[in-house]
Amino acid sequence: MEATQYPAHWEADVVLADGGTAHVRPIRPADGDRLRAFYSRLSAESIYFRYFGPRPRLSDREVTFFTNVDYVDRVALIATIGTEMVAVVRYDRVSPAEAEVAFLVEDAHQGRGVASVMLEHLAATARERGIETFIADVLPANMRMMGVLRQVGYTAQSRFADGVVRMTLDLTPTETSAEVTASREHRAEARSIARLLTPGSVAVIGASREPGGVGQTVLRNLLAADFTGPVYPVHREVRAVAGVRAYPSVKDIDGEVDLAVLAVPADSVIDVVKECAEKGVRGLVVVSSGFGETGPKGRARQDELASIARAYGLRVVGPNCLGIANTDPSVRLNATLAATVPGRGRVGFFSQSGALGTALLQRVAQRGIGISSFVSAGNRADVSGNDLLQYWEEDEATEVILLYLESLGNPRKFTRLARRISRSKPIVVVKSGGTTQGVPIGHSASALRLQDSALSSLFEQAGVIRVDDLIQLFDVGQLLACQPLPAGPRVGLVSNSDALGLLAVDACVSAELEPRPPVNLGATAGAAEFGTALAGVLADPDVDAAVVIYMPPIPGDARSVAAELVRVSRQAGKPVLATFEGQLGMPPELRTDPSALPERGSVPSYAAPEEAVRALAHVVRYALWRKQPPGAPPELDRLDTETAREIVASALTTAATDHQPATDHQPAPEPRPAHRTSVTQETSAAPDPSAAQEPIAGQEPGAAEVISPGAASSDGERQGGETGTGPVEIDASELLACYGLTVWPSEVVATPEEAVGAAERLGWPVVLKAADPEAAKRAGTVRLGLTSAGAVRHAYADLAGQLGADVVLAVQRMAPQPAVPTVVNVLEDPAFGPVVSFGLGEVTARLLRDRGFRLAPLSGEDAAGLVRSVRAAPLLFGEYGYPPVAVGALEELLVRVGRLANDLPEVSRLDLDPVLVGESEVLVLGARAVLRSPEGPRRDGGPRRLA
Repeated sequence: MEATQYPAHWEADVVLADGGTAHVRPIRPADGDRLRAFYSRLSAESIYFRYFGPRPRLSDREVTFFTNVDYVDRVALIATIGTEMVAVVRYDRVSPAEAEVAFLVEDAHQGRGVASVMLEHLAATARERGIETFIADVLPANMRMMGVLRQVGYTAQSRFADGVVRMTLDLTPTETSAEVTASREHRAEARSIARLLTPGSVAVIGASREPGGVGQTVLRNLLAADFTGPVYPVHREVRAVAGVRAYPSVKDIDGEVDLAVLAVPADSVIDVVKECAEKGVRGLVVVSSGFGETGPKGRARQDELASIARAYGLRVVGPNCLGIANTDPSVRLNATLAATVPGRGRVGFFSQSGALGTALLQRVAQRGIGISSFVSAGNRADVSGNDLLQYWEEDEATEVILLYLESLGNPRKFTRLARRISRSKPIVVVKSGGTTQGVPIGHSASALRLQDSALSSLFEQAGVIRVDDLIQLFDVGQLLACQPLPAGPRVGLVSNSDALGLLAVDACVSAELEPRPPVNLGATAGAAEFGTALAGVLADPDVDAAVVIYMPPIPGDARSVAAELVRVSRQAGKPVLATFEGQLGMPPELRTDPSALPERGSVPSYAAPEEAVRALAHVVRYALWRKQPPGAPPELDRLDTETAREIVASALTTAATDHQPATDHQPAPEPRPAHRTSVTQETSAAPDPSAAQEPIAGQEPGAAEVISPGAASSDGERQGGETGTGPVEIDASELLACYGLTVWPSEVVATPEEAVGAAERLGWPVVLKAADPEAAKRAGTVRLGLTSAGAVRHAYADLAGQLGADVVLAVQRMAPQPAVPTVVNVLEDPAFGPVVSFGLGEVTARLLRDRGFRLAPLSGEDAAGLVRSVRAAPLLFGEYGYPPVAVGALEELLVRVGRLANDLPEVSRLDLDPVLVGESEVLVLGARAVLRSPEGPRRDGGPRRLA
């Protein structure tokens, strides 16, 4: 087959099993010399296993053959580190759906996970080219290759014949292959961060004698923290900095260098990175500014920094960052610009802001909260919060994770990781930019399109504790670090002040907690009274947590009271919080050991009872989420995914064909309107004026999507991938039927007599309304309860007079009553992937934008949580005079819609409006689907790769 264009989208930076990085890309004809050099470094055994015999060198003809591929039937990917090729994996098609595969890894890089990650990428390219099966002939002694093929997670078979083992791999992705990929990603990324946070030696490049200089500040902080390894100042002119011998370049340092902190001018950083790579440095912290935050030129420099560092096997924190710290006594690393770093604790802390990071560390120290490690990512050209989550999940010293986020580079991956990690370690997040969904200048991330309430829903689905501000971040963090999780929302109160006790009760009610009557001990109560009262409250089986208020009007024996609170708290196994003399944080007298940082059993204190209750409410919700089973998307019957894919592919192909430019031999077809199938039915005589105007997730009010072929996306870029087509609307009924869902029948009509005929076929009574969603936005475009031919004719004439003679109308049989109208939407979000949203169809619920959101696919638990997440949910459960409806059937519909959304990334948008939930069934009265050809795999989809 003739060679196709070089597939640049196959290129990827990858993290290897030992935490290093490599660059994977398709081979090029110009790689001949690189291939020869690679081959010359191979051992005789590696060559023998690959070619089944000795082959001391490659001939020029072989080099030409191996480096010239068509990227369709013959594909080869290579891995490079720096400028050197270290591995190659290739396939050759032997039949339409089958290809032979082989790979070769340089001996010095074997055991680093190179082969497994390259096989993942080759399998993805093969599937893209229509190949379903790999076959490989392996010598029996080549256990390493057979291990790679067996452990990749695909269905594998093997048989022995003629002295070789023939292995066959089915490339269909499976749950096992997905789990293998995720597990390898987790170990590799965790290891890459461990290399940064546990260095054996550190070089500070740009450490000058200038007092207060950036480099000297980092150097002095390293020395003041008593870092356990050698520290090397690097400066091209001076011979010593801060009393430590300096070196003119990193290459001149006598010993090994694990971590380099770069504090040089931005235009010198790239050259220094290359020097670090030649030295064998394993990680970089770039505190220098002058990158993406300065504009396009700085952004280009920032992208180059990340690209070159990864190409040479290095991870990068920064640029424009505060630095990193690790309080482990065996490391004692303070490679930051902050002189104050909290002592040893169980909290991992990530901040994207460098300037704010200093203040945050000071606040943590002031509260007496210890940390395990700290990372300030700055512009986060490379290392991100997702990487730190992978590391902290494995780190036994970290029990609580605090994140200050200004942007989300890969939100779908974040939610996937958070959902897993939150099962064992709580994650508390402050996310700025909620009103704008913008990102700071310089960040390697795009602005989010989902509205902020949707982001909160998705965090809730993943078990993430989202708080409103930094004060709450530390309020919740100190509680999680020192006290057990509550079993429920029931709160006991012990106080020496009636007024403060009542404030605490009010705060509990506002936070949806269940307060018990406060125990008021009076102003003169001492340690014995507080101890007895607290023990009694905690012993009550109807109490899940206790808030203690100690605010004596005159000085008392506070130390004794504190000791009694700590003693009782440690014995109870239930969380205890205090407002202790208005102190904030972890005062020494409330710690298990007053001379050390707080341990489990220490009692956190808050300035006011309301703040304590607010922190407790966040933790209660998290504890309840954690008690729920994780859940998995259930097995569904009545699924026909193959037909669904055929429907989507056919629609997109037809749209692309219909809108090709005219040629000399064929005139351009006449433009035709998008196929409209949306037919909705109102459930009351008064139409809902907001029904068709309600924006789905990510769409601002008034910014209705243009459903026309060739339309541009909202960001100005044409959608449609390789087909070049814009959004295409199809018959959603066929698509939904493939997932076991039926749309209530309707017929589009063009004359009064056609309307009467449709009514006869569908059955009386019927509804007549505008079929076009744009026309349906107008009030008064529906006529309900029509029971005769005359009523239909009269309604037709009425609507035609209102909307114009050329109006397109639809007839639909009236749905049974009573029922609660709801709305279900799907949006294929660029950052999060498929998102399912749900809300009630009542006017008030729409106006208040009372909607819940979940990432697809949905488990049964996800669907139940989505239904109950909206404020108007009680209307579904028999409250306020409404009869209880078939919530179970509604939840199954949500699961099925989520499955459709997950299976079909081409479904850009799906609107089910309204969905009537009756006492025994759920009816979809209106549905429309909008398709776009995806421009590539979803975020967090496909083989492992760095952003």
